This record gives sequence, C-alpha cells and structure tokens, in this order.
Amino acid sequence: MHWADVIAADLIKEDKKHVLATGITPSGPIHIGNMREVLTTDAVYRSLIKKGADADFIYIADDYDHLRKRYPYLDSSFEKYVSMPLSDIPCPCGDHESYADHYLNAFLESLNKIGIHPIIYRASEMYKKGMYKDAIQTALENTKKIRNIIETISKRTLPKNWLPFNIICNDCGKITTTKPTLYEYPLIEYSCKCGYSGSVDIRESGVGKLPWRVDWPARWNMLNVTFEPFGKDHATVGGARQTGEKIAEDIYQFSPPAYTVYEFILLKGKGAMHSSKGTGLSADQMLNMTPPEVLRFLIMKNQPNKHISFDPGFGLLSFVDEYDQFERMYFGEEEQKKGVKDLDVIYELSQPKNIPTKLPIQVPYRHLVTLVQIQQNWQELKPLLQRSNQLPTNLSKTDEKRITQRIHHVLFWLDTYAPDSVKFKVQKTLSKITATREQKEFLNQFLDDAKDISWDAESIHNMVYSIMEQQKIDAKTAFSTIYQFILGQKKGPRVGYFLSNLDKNFVLTRFMEVVK
Repeated sequence: MHWADVIAADLIKEDKKHVLATGITPSGPIHIGNMREVLTTDAVYRSLIKKGADADFIYIADDYDHLRKRYPYLDSSFEKYVSMPLSDIPCPCGDHESYADHYLNAFLESLNKIGIHPIIYRASEMYKKGMYKDAIQTALENTKKIRNIIETISKRTLPKNWLPFNIICNDCGKITTTKPTLYEYPLIEYSCKCGYSGSVDIRESGVGKLPWRVDWPARWNMLNVTFEPFGKDHATVGGARQTGEKIAEDIYQFSPPAYTVYEFILLKGKGAMHSSKGTGLSADQMLNMTPPEVLRFLIMKNQPNKHISFDPGFGLLSFVDEYDQFERMYFGEEEQKKGVKDLDVIYELSQPKNIPTKLPIQVPYRHLVTLVQIQQNWQELKPLLQRSNQLPTNLSKTDEKRITQRIHHVLFWLDTYAPDSVKFKVQKTLSKITATREQKEFLNQFLDDAKDISWDAESIHNMVYSIMEQQKIDAKTAFSTIYQFILGQKKGPRVGYFLSNLDKNFVLTRFMEVVK
C-alpha cells in the first residue's frame, strides 16, 4: 500500500471535510526541497479524492515574514530592508509587486506545470484583511500561558516584556526591531531601535503579526486544517510542532492536525538546500531540465521519511532512465523488476494531469544529449530519430509535443548542470592536428570497411571493434582517433550511436582528409 494511501486511509476514518495545508516563506528561490512538502500533500489529497472524500488543498505563502538578512544574491541596496515583511519590500527585478512575489510567482508557475492547483492564501493579505484579529486577541489575552508553554517545551527564555505579537514600526516599517513596553487592550505601546516610540491598536489590521510558534497553531484553527506535513527541523524535541500542539489545544481549543514528517532533499556535493542562501536547485530550474512527471516521480517513489540525494549532473540521466523503465513496466512493455512496490500508484501519482492510456513514445535522455549537440532544429532532428527507428513515421501530436519538450529540457541541462565530459561540438573543418601512422592505418581500414555496411549504430559499433581486433589497437586509441578528427577532443559519446546520426558522406569525407 503506497504511503499516500496509508495516510489518506487514516484521515478518512474521520467522516468530515479535510483541509490539507502546506506553505513556504518566499525569502529566496524556492527549491525542489520545498517542493517535497507540496508534492507530499498533493499525493495525499489525490488519494483522498480518489477514495471519495471531501477535501481541499490549500497553500499558504508566508510573505508577511521578515527578511532575515541581505542574502548573497541581493545587492547592497537591500540592506535597508532587512527586518521588513517580504511583502513590503520592492521586487529585486522591478517586474513584480514585491520581493515576495518575485520568488513566489515563479514557484506558483512551477506548481501549475506539475499539476498542482491549490487554494492560495497570502499571509500578508490574511493579516491585512483582519482574518487573524480573533487569534491575535486570544493570544494576547493568554500571554502568560503561551509564554509558559514556549519556555517549558523549548527550554528557551523569552524577553521580560515579551508579547505573542510582533509589531510593525510605524516609522521604519520593520517588524523585528520593535519591543512592547505596555499592553492594555486594545493598545500596545512600543519602542523601536530606529528611535521611534508609539502605539498600535490591535483592532486595526496589518499592524503586526503573531510569532511563528503562535501563528502556526492559530492558522490550523482558523482554516480548519486536518493534515499538514513538515520538515524534520520542526519535528525536533522542543520544536515548533511540539509547542504548536500545546498552544492549539490549550489556547485555541483545537485539536492539532495529523501530519507526516519529511526528510530533506540533498543536492549532491552541497547537502541540504536553503532558499535564503541560494544553495539549491530551484523548482523552476528542475522543471526546465526534466519533465514534470519525472520531478513528481522523485517524490512519489520515496517514503517521506527517507532522505533523497539528487544529482543534477550524470545522476539526472540515470533518474530519467529509471522513470522511463517504470513507465514501460506500468504498460506491460517490460517485465516488472523484483522489489518494485506500488508500481501503478506511483506511476499514476507521477502524472501532472491525465494518465496516458498507452505507452508514450520514449527517446532516452542519453540519446537526446548526443543528438541535440549534432542537430537542434526539430525538422532536421526528427528524420534522424525516425531513421534510427526511435520515432514512428506517423508521430502523433501528443508524442511530438512530449519529444520536443524533452529536447528543450536536455538543452537546458547541457547549458547548466551537464558535466563537461558529455559536451561536444562537431567541428566544421578539420583540425590542424597531424595524424600518427597508427591513426591513419585505423582510419584507412575504417574507410574501406564502411563501404560495405549499413549506416546504423550496431553495424558501426561492430565494424570499429573488428578493426581494433585486426590491427591490435586498444579502444582508447581507436575512439580518441574518431573523436579527435570530428570533435577536436579525445572523448565523446558512444561511437556507434554517435556516428550513425552523422551524415555518412560527411564522416567518410572527413577521414579521407585526414589520411590523404
């Protein structure tokens, strides 16, 4: 039984409407590690709907959180905005309404690409529209109780005049530089590090926000949340979830939602990703270099409590190969491997929209990596694929769209994360390197034998190995000879497949230039 079905089966035991929540603070590029939370929620939501449950999927953008510091990817002009709510800071590129929207909009577009369409809430709007009014008043009326809960569970000591409410300074607009001096409903008097002193009326909207440990349970109550996954950082002893549960029960008289804890996605060579540090692979980047179903597959095939190590280099090619194999097994075109569990559910949850009714046309990423470096024009590339029997002559529009999208992904990958060892460029003219006697002998026989074979990958592969055996030369010498005079480098893609996708006359003419 797939993990999403297990969670859904537990939730559905309570015959009520379920609200599944997820969210993120858009402080920087939103990476695929954050996407795990959203996709985990989506999997449970889809399972609930499939079982006939009444459920909503909501996404909360915490754009009322403050900018913690000027991150490396921000210029010095943003120093003055540190401690201000993200929704009140100008957009870094000038094309969006705010700093928050600059990062949030790209992420929401990514959600659309992977087939996720939640109800969107923005924390800034929720506060400014007064949705938190009752929660704020309740929290302030129970300041001593909340203080005791946080200090007891988290083992931290809060400031002397601490209140469960962070005030936005009326002068500088910052939210973490203010300190309350007196609270008498409905006014809070405060002072700010900027030198300003004043007061706010909590009956007015948008004058501040609850601190995270109070905001989270208040939100559960306000939106009737019944399930919300969270990262293991919140699941620690004394963490936000533990204090949140106690505040939900004792202050807001609300049972905390069910949950699952998910592990982080680690980026090979960099460890855990952090949006604020810019050390991660953004969801947008991931979706530019791999199909959306493959990103979904990454999450669906792994238990939430299992960490994922993702390699955007060579590992990406192997991962797309794994997805394609899974797809073939789903449609019965390949025997199911031993140990593969929940094949049907994983494949179906991996699809952004509709589940295909038959096996889509598959062209391995590794082949496309070679082909697009030979020919990028689709009208020229299409005959190459058909000639190698990787595409039918009557290609459907759906399959053509799938292949052209994969070509787009591969080109992006080659420009960004592809290792240099897979990159090459067919040289238009012969390099000035002088061939050795051994190389000329190899190429002379290549020219003779090539006249009598069909120009396909297997025939070329067999011919090259036959020449190596006859001339008693090693593979390194033979392959580097071919690459050297066609690519101008000593390494390249698999020889048979590579040469079969080049024009035969071009190859033979080039080698004749070398040996003459």
